[in-house]
Amino acid sequence: MTDDNKDQLRGKDLLVAYYDVDYDKNPKGSNYWRNRVMKVAKSFLDQGKKLNFAVANKNQFNHEVSEFGLEASSELPVVAIRTAKGDKYVMSEEFSRDGKALERFLQDYFDGKLKRYLKSEPIPENNDGPVKVVVAENFDAIVNDDSKDVLIEFYAPWCGHCKNLEPKYNELGEKLADDPNVVIAKMDATANDVPSQYEVSGFPTIYFSPAGHKLNPKKYEGGREVNDFISYLKKEATNPLVVQKKKKKDGDKSEL
Repeated sequence: MTDDNKDQLRGKDLLVAYYDVDYDKNPKGSNYWRNRVMKVAKSFLDQGKKLNFAVANKNQFNHEVSEFGLEASSELPVVAIRTAKGDKYVMSEEFSRDGKALERFLQDYFDGKLKRYLKSEPIPENNDGPVKVVVAENFDAIVNDDSKDVLIEFYAPWCGHCKNLEPKYNELGEKLADDPNVVIAKMDATANDVPSQYEVSGFPTIYFSPAGHKLNPKKYEGGREVNDFISYLKKEATNPLVVQKKKKKDGDKSEL
C-alpha cells in the first residue's frame, strides 16, 4: 500500500502488515515478510474467504499504526484489519516467521471471535455535568440511546474555536439540564474513535443524533451562540424542549 493506491483500498475489508517496506533500497527484505503474509493469505482465499491484503511502510503510515494502538518498534510486522464499515481488529500476538500467529489471527477473525479494537479514553467516573463527556467506550450508551435526542460536539483539545465555544456549550447544557429527552455531549475526536456515520474533518464539528434515527445523524451547520442552538433544537427535537429561563438555582423553566 502506498499513497498512490491507498484511496482505492479504502472502503474494503483490508488486512495490512506494517513493517520496513522499501522496494527501492531493500527489495529482498521487503519481499521476505510480504511472502510470509501472502502465503497465509492464500490459504484463506483458497477457502473462499473474502479479505484484501496489503503491506505498508510503517513509517510512511505511522498515523495508521497509531490509530490501531500499535507500536512498530522491531523488524517484525504488526498486523491489523479495518473493515469496510470501519471496525478495527488488531493482531496482539507477535508475528511469527512460520506464519502461525497470523494464521490464528485470521482464523479468529473469520470465526467472529475477535473483539474489535476501539481507541478510547477511560469512561469518566463522574459524568454528571451539564455536558456529558463521551468516549468511544460509552458512545453507544450515551449517543446511541434510542430514547434521547443528542447534540454532540467533536472537538480537539488544541482547537481555538472549540475553546471559544466551550462556555456557550456549557451554558446550553445548563439551560437544558431539566429536559429528560435531550442530551448535550462532547467527545475528544483526537483521543477516541469516531463512528463511521459521523464525518469529522475539522473542529469543532457538531451533530444532532435524533431519537429513533441513530443511523442518520444530522450535521449541525448553524450559528454557535446559545440561542442558535436552542432555536435549532426547538425545531429538531422529538419532544417539546424544556428550557430554563434563568439560572438553575431559580428553578424557573419553560417548555418551548
